[in-house]
Amino acid sequence: MIKAKSAFTLIEVMISVLIISTVILSLLTMSGNNTHLFSSFKAKITINQYASFFVDNAKYGLENDKSTLDKLIDDFDLESDLRRSLRDTKVEVLYQELETIDMSEYEEDSDSSSDMLDNAENPDETQVNNSLLIEIGKTVLRIPSSDSSVSLLRIKVQ
Repeated sequence: MIKAKSAFTLIEVMISVLIISTVILSLLTMSGNNTHLFSSFKAKITINQYASFFVDNAKYGLENDKSTLDKLIDDFDLESDLRRSLRDTKVEVLYQELETIDMSEYEEDSDSSSDMLDNAENPDETQVNNSLLIEIGKTVLRIPSSDSSVSLLRIKVQ
């Protein structure tokens, strides 16, 4: 009498290969998505670090300009390698005025300001500034090579 050997059938092998390939494909898809997310996060973090130069530098950001990032960091003490890489990075600074507030519109009537001048001992020392102007604008820092941008709200008092 011949004993039958226990073995997998062809259908069982095909189903197991299908299950294994599905698991491998889903793992590769997750890995690709994570790589894409991390690279986009890295670009956003980098552009936000560049935008932090604007927060401390009042000379730039209130006009449209095309230059390199090293002009923003003249006042900072940085390593020469970083300074060299920033010198090679082209940047566009786009400024858009959102609103202008003229404070002379909100001033009290002229009689009360003239009374203040009359009551002062020396009228030359007391002057009312009627020309305060507040400009609110948006500065966009765009790096064309990385297709990244960041925007900041800026307030300019004149």
